[in-house]
Parts: sequence; structure tokens; C-alpha cells
Amino acid sequence: MERLRSHREFTAVLRRRHRVSSRDLVIHYLIPGPDRTATLLPTASAVHEGRHDILPAGRRRMGLAVSKNVGKAVTRNKVKRRFRQLAGFKEDLLPSSCDLVMRAKPSAATATYKQLEEQVDRLFRDLMRKSGKTAGGLDAQGQSGPQFAGSKRQTVQQLKTSEGCRA
Repeated sequence: MERLRSHREFTAVLRRRHRVSSRDLVIHYLIPGPDRTATLLPTASAVHEGRHDILPAGRRRMGLAVSKNVGKAVTRNKVKRRFRQLAGFKEDLLPSSCDLVMRAKPSAATATYKQLEEQVDRLFRDLMRKSGKTAGGLDAQGQSGPQFAGSKRQTVQQLKTSEGCRA
């Protein structure tokens, strides 16, 4: 998952006011519309220069917001490492194209890894439900599109069954 880096990228996500939250974190998100792009709110300089900022299709990007209210630098860095790792593990629960800002609440400093993992899992699923999209290209039943003979999408089990091998 790529990172949101500039102030403009963060504010574009935060201005949309789409969010899901739990006890220890808040996830702000921006998901593109049906045409696979989402026009972001332009900045004054972008309007002046005639630029149109869009969210590229097929990219998941994440930014972290961990304030000094969470704790000292060591604690904040620990929370950020946990968030990065959990987002990487649960990335498949997200739409194929989205921007996220994961904001830590002060209680995230004392939360266990397991608690944060459960919250991230639940919030990513809530995000998918609210967005009306499916995870990473899966359809509503959780299948990855049409299956064709010889397709790379076939699972090992399907290949064994179709070739007459016994598992």
C-alpha cells in the first residue's frame, strides 16, 4: 500500500468527511466513483494553475495521523508501526482504489495489538459496506470474477479437480 505524503493529499481525504470509527482509531476515506476516478476538492493553487487532481485507478494509499495526545515519540511510533502492519495485512478488505487516513485516538497507545487488529478488521469491513463496493475486485459473493478454463484465476483445487487428480 502506498503512502499519502503531502498536506494536499491528506486534506483532500479529510474534507470529504467520510469516516468510520472505533474506540481507538478513526479511518477517514475517499473512494472513487463508478468511472474509477474521484475528483478531489481543488486547492487555490490548483484552480489558479488549471490542474485537475484525481485519484488514480487501482491504487490504495494510506496516511497516518498520530498526534502528541497519543503519547511521546516512542509511543506514537509504536502505534504507527502497528497501523502500517495491520493495514498491510488487511489491505485485501479494501476497494482496489482508495485513499485512507488512519487517525489514532489517545487510547490507541494502551490498546493491545489484538484489539487494534480486531478494530481495523471491523472498520475496513464497515468502510466496504458504506462504500457499496466490493473488496479488491471481488463480487458480492466474494468470488473473483468469471472463471475460464486455463485462467490464472483458477485455484489449485479447481485445477486438480478439472485434471482428474486426487487431492
